[in-house]
Amino acid sequence: MTNRKFLLVYLVCLVAANVPAVVAQGAPPTLPAPRDAALPTVFHIGDSTVRNGSGNGANGQWGWGDMMSCYFDTTRVNVVNRALGGRSSRTYLTQGHWDRTLPMIKRGDLVIMQFGHNDASAVNDTSRARGTIHGVGEESEEIDNLLTHQREVVHTFGWYLRRFVSDTRSRGAMPIIASRVPGNNWANGAVLRNKQDFALWAEQVARMEGVAFIDLNELVAREYDALGEDRVKPFFVSDRVHTTLDGAKLSARVVASTLSRLPNPVHAYMRSGDAAAKACAQ
Repeated sequence: MTNRKFLLVYLVCLVAANVPAVVAQGAPPTLPAPRDAALPTVFHIGDSTVRNGSGNGANGQWGWGDMMSCYFDTTRVNVVNRALGGRSSRTYLTQGHWDRTLPMIKRGDLVIMQFGHNDASAVNDTSRARGTIHGVGEESEEIDNLLTHQREVVHTFGWYLRRFVSDTRSRGAMPIIASRVPGNNWANGAVLRNKQDFALWAEQVARMEGVAFIDLNELVAREYDALGEDRVKPFFVSDRVHTTLDGAKLSARVVASTLSRLPNPVHAYMRSGDAAAKACAQ
């Protein structure tokens, strides 16, 4: 099949699946897959605060999703971090990353999703073109994408989250929405929250869809407040957004602690406090 015919078939399939027809530029990055497809899997999707770079800390930056495996017995469950730096909820979908993840998801799996950092970017520009419309409604905007040079319908942040939730449920798996982890930004001795925008909208979608919610934005901010600005500073690199290993470990601990109190299909495979602490210290 010629490249032109392949592209035409691809676009037709996208329209049939109700996916915004934006073709990814270049070869897609290689993301982790379940080690043993017969085992249940905990999937993570999101941005660089969940998985930074190749997920190995090569640049001194770590996402909290890469620390989550120490909270599970990985002989009995896969922990797969398919988050990708630079992506918003919109571009994780339109660039095909979700389409490549979805077939791996099966009944009994868990999908934890955290977006919001990159959704605040411009809706249309020649750099990233990754922003989403603010809010959780059904508003949309049709654009001529300056980056991909294609026509695209852009939706709200909430619309994209609902898409991930619906698709996850269609596979028989359990979706969990997490609000965006806070950055190292302070005012009057407290970490700044995102309770008026993306953290709020994530919580609203979770309530609307009846989905379990991890308020990572608030829970991690409380931990930072208790530690104080000077002790929190080493948890971040200079951009105040991306975490070091210690910062990622703190966020992962908060996620795991909340997850251990939520009914979920992989609860039995979570390590106890002492076992998890030992694994995470390695």
